[in-house]
Amino acid sequence: MKETYNVPEGYQYTKDHEWIIAKGSAFLVGITDYAAKMLNDIVYVNLPEISTSLNRGDVFGQVESVKTVSDVYMPASGKVLKTNSKLTQTPELVTNSPYSDGWMLEIECPAFAEDSVALLNAKAYSDYILKLE
Repeated sequence: MKETYNVPEGYQYTKDHEWIIAKGSAFLVGITDYAAKMLNDIVYVNLPEISTSLNRGDVFGQVESVKTVSDVYMPASGKVLKTNSKLTQTPELVTNSPYSDGWMLEIECPAFAEDSVALLNAKAYSDYILKLE
């Protein structure tokens, strides 16, 4: 039986399995349910320092599971305003709640309109991961 994945509307996605969503004047970033399920038991999350500036496509951290270590990429260019400190003690939040409690970064993203053309909506991302199955 095929696995089902949560791909909520309103988020935008990368083909590397990150998501981004507006939160007021900032944006939250994390990894998708698909990525979390592929990694399985997440045991450690490495995130950048506050105020780090990164470009779309840059590696911003790593997610370590019992199986592997995976890089996580910026879905849009921006400056890190905040990281999810809960992930230090409770990295499994990424697996259990990738779109809410398991968010990774809050970023300032002044050029989001330009970067967003490379992102997928929920339907396009769902279609993309179905092809990977």
